[in-house]
Amino acid sequence: MTVSISGAGNAAIYATEKAQQLGAKVVTLSDSNGFIYTPNGVNLDTVKQLKEVERKRIKEYVKIHKDARYTEGCGGIWNVKCDIALPCATQNELDEQAARTLAKNGCIAVGEGANMPCTPEAVKVFHKNKVLFLPGKAANAGGVAVSGLEMAQNSQRLPWTFEKADAELKIIMQTIYRNSSEAAEEYGCPGNLVIGANIAGFVKVANAMLAQGLV
Repeated sequence: MTVSISGAGNAAIYATEKAQQLGAKVVTLSDSNGFIYTPNGVNLDTVKQLKEVERKRIKEYVKIHKDARYTEGCGGIWNVKCDIALPCATQNELDEQAARTLAKNGCIAVGEGANMPCTPEAVKVFHKNKVLFLPGKAANAGGVAVSGLEMAQNSQRLPWTFEKADAELKIIMQTIYRNSSEAAEEYGCPGNLVIGANIAGFVKVANAMLAQGLV
């Protein structure tokens, strides 16, 4: 399973780490100047050293790993064939043409890891071509959930291991996916997680208001 990821900040680096833990091969990363393509898979230790320690540009990666190629400009990153695409850089970075290219190249899933990196036109292309699209509205809930997990640890005065926090987050994200998927199915839009996430979120707020006697 090959994964193409844009960005080289926290979201992209740790999306890479999780993808690799799950057995995927991450073949791209980028910054505002350009992107690297490494067919043998990204060396995450090198990326962390360059970006988190030395604060250098992603193009320095190819000086260390000769199998990698650097391309100026970020638009071409979605021309790289992949099974899964994770845009983790900037808003509107993945447009309609890029979405068409991903679908044509056999991409089966796109998960947003930034603030609305896919344009509305791109999302329509994904839905039309049966590419599973996981919206940032649901994915970003993971960030809020992590804050909640931190508060839980602080209140208990019991610091958790990384593994425990990760396991708790996994349960939360699985629940979000299940609720979004079931809502989409129930309201006549099976597979459309954008609509499903919107409905599931609305229902949760509405039920909370009902429970508090506000409506």
